[in-house]
Amino acid sequence: MGAEKRMDKEYRTIRLYSPQANAVYEELCRDGVCHSKPEYVKKKYKESAPIFLTAYEWFVAEAQKLVPRPEGAQFPYWAFADERAVDQGKGSHLLVLDVPEDEVILFDMYDWNRVVQLSLMGETREEEIQYHKQLQACGVNENDVMLTSFYPEQKRQIQESWRRLFRYDVQLKAGNTDGVGCVQAGLWRIKKEWVQG
Repeated sequence: MGAEKRMDKEYRTIRLYSPQANAVYEELCRDGVCHSKPEYVKKKYKESAPIFLTAYEWFVAEAQKLVPRPEGAQFPYWAFADERAVDQGKGSHLLVLDVPEDEVILFDMYDWNRVVQLSLMGETREEEIQYHKQLQACGVNENDVMLTSFYPEQKRQIQESWRRLFRYDVQLKAGNTDGVGCVQAGLWRIKKEWVQG
């Protein structure tokens, strides 16, 4: 049914740039599609992995409400609308992708950084400062809140604030970048047919 639906409707593609490790590139060439997994995050970030896993697991739970997660997909791949935003490491391939917009979740990279920092994403900077002061008064910080089970109310507040990550998705898909510093994308998979050049 999904394939039939796609044939009935013309989907616009979005040009994205995604740096991927050699292993991902090889899997993509071999299998025609690749999916990210939690073990890749653990391997890449080592002792910092719990922070990234917390952010990624939240992203997975919320992002699949916007773009359904296909079978086989566990964690997202990251891509950028501007090639200059890509931090391409040694031993990686810069993939130039034309991705159907119905397979993309778009957001501001600086908002995603707030999630990865396990910080409250306030409506204003003042709100964030005030929240940080409240936690300090209790003798804790946002990492304490997010990486332990001792502060469920504060954890809920922070995670609810992260929903602001998706506030620009529709706007960005319409081509309007007002208020966005740098456009980042989450992809449930990368398909060989999306790779250009």
